Amino acid sequence: MNIAIVAITGPGVLRARDLGNALPDSTVYYPERYARPTDERVFRGPVTELLPELFADYQGLICIMASGIVIRTLAPHLKGKAIDPAVVVMDEKGQYAISLLSGHLGGANDLARDAARAIGGEAVITTATDVNKLPAWDDVARKEGLAIDPIKNIRKLNSLLLDKQEIVLVDRCKRISQYFSAVPGVSLIESLGEGMKVSAKGYVFITHYDLGPWLQRSDVLVLRPRDLVVGIGCNRDTDSDEIATVIRDEFTRLKFSMESIVCLASIDAKKDEAGLLEFAARQNLPLEFHSADA
Repeated sequence: MNIAIVAITGPGVLRARDLGNALPDSTVYYPERYARPTDERVFRGPVTELLPELFADYQGLICIMASGIVIRTLAPHLKGKAIDPAVVVMDEKGQYAISLLSGHLGGANDLARDAARAIGGEAVITTATDVNKLPAWDDVARKEGLAIDPIKNIRKLNSLLLDKQEIVLVDRCKRISQYFSAVPGVSLIESLGEGMKVSAKGYVFITHYDLGPWLQRSDVLVLRPRDLVVGIGCNRDTDSDEIATVIRDEFTRLKFSMESIVCLASIDAKKDEAGLLEFAARQNLPLEFHSADA
């Protein structure tokens, strides 16, 4: 995670420098008046102009200032829990690191803990699952690199955990079972077919498969392993729409979800294939090239 640390007061700048030294891949920003000869990340305008830029460019944001400044500045820029970066607010003495936004999917809860630990402060976490020392489906999915389908059902499935309601967890390869083995109400089942037959308040499936009508239900969450590599060969000047159609048709035949694709691959000779490059960009997927002899 790349992190921007922003401070606006003298004591806050001291905390920011401490955090910058302790947290990997972090960059410190503060007003020009506190600059040192070696400092490069100073800003001259109001912090309310800087924060939206950093919000768009970084995966994590630690703001050493009043929470009201951060909330009012970033509110118009929020897009959703699956997109927004982690935002943590800290007081200038470093006493409290508050997870403010994207606690689970964005990793703000963990970032708050890391920041507090780095300078001897206390992390303030308000998400209900964390307060009750329970694993959350979205937090576990992020840690294990699983795609969530659909995002909108996270709240209900986390609520069922909190209420100790019956949840069927189908996890044949035991990718996340260890997190939930001792959680009241969660039944661990290996078979997809068997899990679908059990009566429960909620269902969580760890699978590559497209579950069709089950995805229309509000009590179902699918966590998809992202480990499928799609190898693509094509004639010269094949357009991106044709590539997309062939891949989607093949995934439909296999009953796989395209959410499980981790990357695309082809041979070196296709490095300049416009349709292939366009398809990868449209799907927001990395594209790797290998020699034909590999």
